[in-house]
Amino acid sequence: MSVRAAALVLLVATQLFAAQHHVTKKDLAAIREVLDAQVAAWNRGDVDGYMAGYAPGDDTTFVGTDTVTRGWKTVRDRYKAKYDTPAKMGTLAFSDLGFRPLGGDDVVVTGAWLLTRATDTPRGRFTLIFHRVAAGWRIVYDHSS
Repeated sequence: MSVRAAALVLLVATQLFAAQHHVTKKDLAAIREVLDAQVAAWNRGDVDGYMAGYAPGDDTTFVGTDTVTRGWKTVRDRYKAKYDTPAKMGTLAFSDLGFRPLGGDDVVVTGAWLLTRATDTPRGRFTLIFHRVAAGWRIVYDHSS
């Protein structure tokens, strides 16, 4: 193969890779849909539905104010223990969302969360890393405080 032919093959391969690994407006809308589905699940008291937004697996990580929790099941168990009644769950809202692609398969999402409960209204900020998996966009890293 000549140098010119090899260069052409490399150029085409690079363009195909870039085309396959580009975050589009449709991808960002899909991530927004995951977040909206999480809010809806939370507000109906469905922790498992909320957790559908996270990637299943041992690498999924949640960082809270004072803890680091690893593994989808462990993160779910943490939520179920901490928010074991509708009164503790309250009504969730996300706001001030920002989306920053980190390549074709990863997007950082920042925002604010607010829980409205009968006795208080805790609030905070979050940074999420969404990763494109076979099932779509899912959270692999969540730092909320």
